[in-house]
Amino acid sequence: MIGQRVEIWREEEYSYPAAYGFIPILVSYLHEDDVKRPAMVVVPGGAYRYVSPSEGDIVARRFYEKGYNVFVLAYTVNYLDEPLKMQPLNDISRAVRIIRRHAEKLHVDPDKVVVCGFSAGGHLCASLCVHYKDIQDPRPEYAGLSNRPDAAVLSYPVITSGKYANRESFLALLGADPSEEELEYMTLEKQVTADMPPCFLWQTASDKSVPVENSYLFAQALKNSGVPYAHHVFSDGVHGMSDASEDWLEGKYRENYTLEQIVRLADAVREGKTDYPPEKSEEILAEVGLKGRKQEKWTPEEKEQLHAVLPEVGMWPELAERWLNRQLK
Repeated sequence: MIGQRVEIWREEEYSYPAAYGFIPILVSYLHEDDVKRPAMVVVPGGAYRYVSPSEGDIVARRFYEKGYNVFVLAYTVNYLDEPLKMQPLNDISRAVRIIRRHAEKLHVDPDKVVVCGFSAGGHLCASLCVHYKDIQDPRPEYAGLSNRPDAAVLSYPVITSGKYANRESFLALLGADPSEEELEYMTLEKQVTADMPPCFLWQTASDKSVPVENSYLFAQALKNSGVPYAHHVFSDGVHGMSDASEDWLEGKYRENYTLEQIVRLADAVREGKTDYPPEKSEEILAEVGLKGRKQEKWTPEEKEQLHAVLPEVGMWPELAERWLNRQLK
């Protein structure tokens, strides 16, 4: 069964002030059989400002075809300057606990729960890996369940707030004036411990949005702490390559449910429920590709260059699958 969705919070549990009726969701991709399968939580990126559709459905289907029961998390994001702080981390923690609580019904192995994040979504997955012990759940039925992933796949992840930071992600997450303690907590190469789950990292050497040093910093920290890991750096490519398939390159993402919070926000702006002028609603939707004429993302020259690197970068799902098979024995 593909496309079933569940809100991960009750209305009274969720209080992010710029949600405008949105509650984070899990969208499931479940095989219609009784086989107990590994679970994967796909966490798209978007600089903590939106949840990118290019890293949701397309990735979920790829790992569904590999035998996983997959769940895409549309978590809380900050489009209009309302710092997120711990809310996304609470979201992903609850998502993992939901899957474990309902493992039998979902036909998943509760000891084989993988998180797979991209860019800022990679930061969120890695944050759960290093900080899982800190995240308590208010609901008794979830409080006793582990939120520790059994493994993580981190795709061109945001990691550091230092020299090689993706500043936009940290601005959306922590605001313009975070404390030193907040920055330190979310600078993940400084938070690695020996009891965190194993990690698979990949990135392209030419990434201009999230410098490849982010992956190197985290891989070195994993090595120093004795955490099992794999680290693949491909020679060329751009940021945000998702599953590095032809469908990705052609913009065939199929589903836009990851943008539900942005749609709710645009509705609120249009209806005068925010401090922004109603006409900004169209601008918001246009920025995430939901309004206006669709423009070509790549020039013909850029597209030709990306076609040339797809065979190399497109190996990562198979590499991750083989690595996970060993880790999840």
